Amino acid sequence: VISDFDMTLTRFACNGKRCPTSHNIIDTSFLISDECKKKLKELLNTYYPIEIDPSRTVAEKYPLMVEWWTKAHELLIEQKIQKEQLAQAVKESDMMLRDGYRVFMDKLYENNIPLFIFSAGIGDVLEEIIRQAGVFHPNIKVFSNYMDFDENGVLRGFKGELIHTYNKNDGALRNIEYFQQLKGRTNVILLGDSMGDLGMANGVPNVENLLKIGFLNDKV
Repeated sequence: VISDFDMTLTRFACNGKRCPTSHNIIDTSFLISDECKKKLKELLNTYYPIEIDPSRTVAEKYPLMVEWWTKAHELLIEQKIQKEQLAQAVKESDMMLRDGYRVFMDKLYENNIPLFIFSAGIGDVLEEIIRQAGVFHPNIKVFSNYMDFDENGVLRGFKGELIHTYNKNDGALRNIEYFQQLKGRTNVILLGDSMGDLGMANGVPNVENLLKIGFLNDKV
């Protein structure tokens, strides 16, 4: 199973109220200043409508998504976030995994089915969400934007290449060693909630059957 995380494995809303993404958890937490929150909100209001605009091509959106993520990450780095405080931020958030998540993740683990989570969110936060939910099983592999902390546990940057909504189509190629180990598995279920998620299985070797399931969250 190859899956997006935010708004796919997590809930989009509960009782009419939007649930946070892994980025939102940080953006609205005690970890950052009110001034930083304001700037991040301005970025969201500017770029999110572009991300979900059906009239724009992926080629048009791509550089703008890089711009958004880069600016947001730079703001977070300025806040000198402490690694040890991430768990508390997740605990205090309104983040919710989708109904049935425990059965879904437990069944995959019990049947030795790998779950590859491919997210443009923040990997450290994402892992903490799954850990606190008690379903971070050994069959789970996460590919996301991971924070880089210094020897004192203070955020100083992000590791590796930036992952955003529209560069997920070569994620399998960037994790080719992982997928080579699974080349005997020819069936893939792909879960996502944006057009950028459609290509997450591109480059996975020996796929014979690919079932894509989309969650319609916005513009319903």
